[in-house]
Amino acid sequence: MKKIIITALSIIAFVSCQSNDSYENLNKDPKNPTQVNSEFLFNSASKSLVDQMTSTSVNDNIFRLLAQHWTETTYVDEANYDFNTRNITNNFWSEMYRDVLLDLSVAKTTIEANTRMTTATKASRLAQIEILNVYAWANLVETFGDIPYTQALKGTEFPLPVYDDAATIYADLLTRLSAAIPNLTNDGFGAADPFYGGNVTAWKKFGNSLKLRMGVRIADAPGMSAMAEAAITSAVTGGVFTSNADNTSLPYTTTTPNTNPVWNALVLSGRSDFVAANTLVDFMNDVNDPRRPFYFQDNIKDSITDATIYVGGVYGKNSPYGDHTHIGERMEMADNPASLMDFAEVSFYLADAAERGISGTPAQAEGFYNAGITASFDYWGAPDVSSYLLNPDVAYATAPGDWKVKIGNQLWLAMYNRGYEAWTAWRTYDIPGFAKPFVSELPVPTRYTYPISEQNLNVTNYNEASSAIGGDAQTTKLFWDVN
Repeated sequence: MKKIIITALSIIAFVSCQSNDSYENLNKDPKNPTQVNSEFLFNSASKSLVDQMTSTSVNDNIFRLLAQHWTETTYVDEANYDFNTRNITNNFWSEMYRDVLLDLSVAKTTIEANTRMTTATKASRLAQIEILNVYAWANLVETFGDIPYTQALKGTEFPLPVYDDAATIYADLLTRLSAAIPNLTNDGFGAADPFYGGNVTAWKKFGNSLKLRMGVRIADAPGMSAMAEAAITSAVTGGVFTSNADNTSLPYTTTTPNTNPVWNALVLSGRSDFVAANTLVDFMNDVNDPRRPFYFQDNIKDSITDATIYVGGVYGKNSPYGDHTHIGERMEMADNPASLMDFAEVSFYLADAAERGISGTPAQAEGFYNAGITASFDYWGAPDVSSYLLNPDVAYATAPGDWKVKIGNQLWLAMYNRGYEAWTAWRTYDIPGFAKPFVSELPVPTRYTYPISEQNLNVTNYNEASSAIGGDAQTTKLFWDVN
């Protein structure tokens, strides 16, 4: 399908511009109901979204490096925040617009045109699509800032789309999400749903959990506190994740092309490009974190005691593979599932909301904080969570820093297999301890810069957007990242 799309689109349309009608015609089967096509498109978009958020290919996704969970062994450009040599930002941008949002847009059009689908099924399918739409759009806003939105995905009409204000987009996304969740009344895509198999209760929890995340994200944004509080309150009232069984996970298989993209990079490639970064390893060593044997391999032994030790590569420096701690064996499994959201993340957001006095009180924050850590331990199968929670450097009452640092540190640790949220935990909570990369010594980026293709082809709108956000720099703070 990607080959068809890539062939059909011009360089400009490649970004956001193929019309829905022409795209739909490529996928129509005159001998079959359009319902089949909507299922295919929904699945394609779902897998593309999870693949993109999970991948560790330095051509597509360097979030695990930005989170300083991993570093590189030989080619260290990306760990030194070189976004453009491999065209990383352009690849991420086009993947989200082309293979996620455009597929979802055409699936929506196909469903709306289907006259044989029941009203309830149509509404539920459109709601499922809308939740993934909001997830993808929110991610683009949180990654870049102002982006093409109202004119995006309309290539015939708007070949050079304008950029919309990021905060305005975010507010609209929350409105869209709130409108979609009540429409989940039956199984929608049913067995074709790769996340929940049509479980309507699970989809509602996903929608509300996403709303919770977005509310927390903008809680400190100027002029958005009331919107944030309303979103958080509505999400909690509606029902968010309550266990790891609720996680929005995509199951992978051991057969290509449905293998986990991390396996593709770590095993199938036959390369040894990554080791654990010292930023993460040193933090976990300092608190004697029981998750280390699950996050990492036990490939280094103390020369005297023969006990396992964990040695992270200096962030941004050439770190020989044999001398440093390797990525854990679970990450090397072809069928290791990947998540868009999980219970640990949700628990930490509830702790945040409690500290703010939204849908709870500060006294309740500790319970949510402990639940987030416990959820992470359970997910990885790590032992001794009770002892870990008693560690003075971990216990909520005594851990270093204010409540934001405490929550941020543990959220960052729990997001080990979700690099984007780990990096965003650093951006949201300003947790200390991140290092400047060894070679470039650049500060940690707070956003992706706009794609080179936008600078070259959509010049006027690019320049206006760049000026509006305060400059197209890696360290420009976005509207929600105020600290």
